[in-house]
Amino acid sequence: MSERREAVRSNAKYLRNVRPIDPEEICEYVEDTPHPAVVRQDLREQAADLELLEREDGTFVPAGDEPISPRRGPVERFPPAYEKRVESLLADRYGPNWAEGAAGDLLRSTIRRFKAQYLEGAPVEYDEDVAAGYAIYHLPGYYAAAQYALDSLATRGLLERNLRVLDIGAGVGGPALGLAEYLPDDSLLEYHAVEPSAAAADVLEELLEETGRNVHTTVHRTTVETFDPAAASSEAFDPTRADDGFDLVVIGNVLSELEEPEIVLRSAMEVLAPDGAVVAIAPADKQTSIQLRRLERRVEDDAVGAGETLEWLRADPSNGDGESITVFGPAVRLWPGERPSDRGWSFDVRPDLAVPTFQRRLEDAANETDEAYAPGEFVNVDVQFSASILRRDGKREIDLSLESGSWAKMAEMDRHVPNRIDLVAAKLSHSLSDDEGRGSANPVFKISDGSEDVEHYAVLTNETAMNRALIEADYGEICSFDGTLALWNDDEGAYNLVVDEETVVDRLV
Repeated sequence: MSERREAVRSNAKYLRNVRPIDPEEICEYVEDTPHPAVVRQDLREQAADLELLEREDGTFVPAGDEPISPRRGPVERFPPAYEKRVESLLADRYGPNWAEGAAGDLLRSTIRRFKAQYLEGAPVEYDEDVAAGYAIYHLPGYYAAAQYALDSLATRGLLERNLRVLDIGAGVGGPALGLAEYLPDDSLLEYHAVEPSAAAADVLEELLEETGRNVHTTVHRTTVETFDPAAASSEAFDPTRADDGFDLVVIGNVLSELEEPEIVLRSAMEVLAPDGAVVAIAPADKQTSIQLRRLERRVEDDAVGAGETLEWLRADPSNGDGESITVFGPAVRLWPGERPSDRGWSFDVRPDLAVPTFQRRLEDAANETDEAYAPGEFVNVDVQFSASILRRDGKREIDLSLESGSWAKMAEMDRHVPNRIDLVAAKLSHSLSDDEGRGSANPVFKISDGSEDVEHYAVLTNETAMNRALIEADYGEICSFDGTLALWNDDEGAYNLVVDEETVVDRLV
């Protein structure tokens, strides 16, 4: 560190708890009296380490640590500033008419190809065209899904304004932009991305330029296996120290692409602050969603530091011993000592986004005489995702412990068929009536109390004012079911809990 930067740093440390730090004042205390603009840049570059917010007037103040309030209302659209940046990136790479002619055909064929590869379970190799296609097709949905996942933490007051974040497999930036947009203006974000694809990292870095003055970003162009946390260390912060660690580790839509996803997930827990959270997100399709739930269950209750992890972790493996890994949500554990072992396919569905301009341009320019073209093929505004949030401090989104005698337990459902019973469960799906070829006219919802070994579904056969809460409850919300009829569905290999005119459903949490 230069003598000037050290002098600026020392003065900032002294003044931070006295009054706002003004570069024009500090320059008077530094040898050779550097220009205030130079001092301001020094402060900006060290702001995350010094935990300083830059205000609109150019002064710096200590970042607060009060929790962030949850977002209100749905995510309605991908922000216009990011839309313009994506369009600018596409124009620079493919020309101003990027959606038309050969360039448009190339991008459409690229999107078709990686969609087909994904459905086949084949790895997707990133190049500049694939990175551009991902930005067009996946970026908005990933942006929205990240914000909904963060709501779970913010609602419990567990997302603070001063955040250090590690984003594993950041891609072209959906979760990163969602996080940056979620935070209020008086937040300080130190963001580290691990992204091995040069093409994806190029897009990510360009889009991150649109984030605010108090978002400090570093993109590490390497694999998670070779990532060196020393690259994220500073005088005040070292992620390999047990009392430091990242406040948030994001693993968005990448676990299914890794060779050792379980080891990566365990490793993420290792560099997590004692009161931090790992937020893992996966697409809603059956394969990736079930994989996420299986990974969640494999690491649950393991001691941090006790499992196999990557080489770049803490030199002292005892740092985390004794701290178990807990599922915060959205999956529930309502019975002490019980864990689910069912298939675990569960995903959230949120309102569609407005169609981004770049998707509309690519769609409108599609060659409708092409037999491969299907209307809406290049518009992707669905927000459907699976999420798993893990913590080291034992906190859960739903802090509820049931007692036998009052409620039926799903693990013992076989002895309740075909009787009417009372139970408590989380609603973990939208209506599945038309999914998987069920063809049922009745709304069907996956429910869970965290003890089940096979799927349980609430089937609404007669909606009344007394059971309408089943329809109205949000994803992950806890409901009580009084007088539901327990049946075995041999075709589905699952239990149906029939909700009819004799059933009362109440929203509990």
